[in-house]
Amino acid sequence: MRREFSAGGVVVRRLRGRWAIAAIRPGGKPEGVWALPKGLIGPGEKAEATALREVSEETGVEARPVEKLGDVRYVYTWAGERIFKVVSFFLFQYVRGRLGDIPAEHAHEVAEAKWLPLDEAPQLLAYRGEREMASKALDRLGSAG
Repeated sequence: MRREFSAGGVVVRRLRGRWAIAAIRPGGKPEGVWALPKGLIGPGEKAEATALREVSEETGVEARPVEKLGDVRYVYTWAGERIFKVVSFFLFQYVRGRLGDIPAEHAHEVAEAKWLPLDEAPQLLAYRGEREMASKALDRLGSAG
């Protein structure tokens, strides 16, 4: 079975007194399908660097690393081939930038970007593993909120 390794980010910031996370609606997905920014780890690239790059490319914001949240593992089928995938997720603190200000060369990848309330993200994100990462971020920040 082929293996794929990706990395993504849970970018948090305070908005109107609440923690929020940067979520995207991937290109081609229907309204309401919210996901975390993520992508394949490039040759020689570290997972955290990939996650930072993907956050910038898919959301338009800059963030700084806080800590690794964990890995999501699953199997999917592409063109008849089963692929084992591991996605490493990192917690990031928002630094600057406007959400949705996506570089032109990546605009086709993202239909929409939005700040979701972190306490609602475990219900709003479309994928189970990403909901778990949002829950972990909420646990980590709960005492700081």
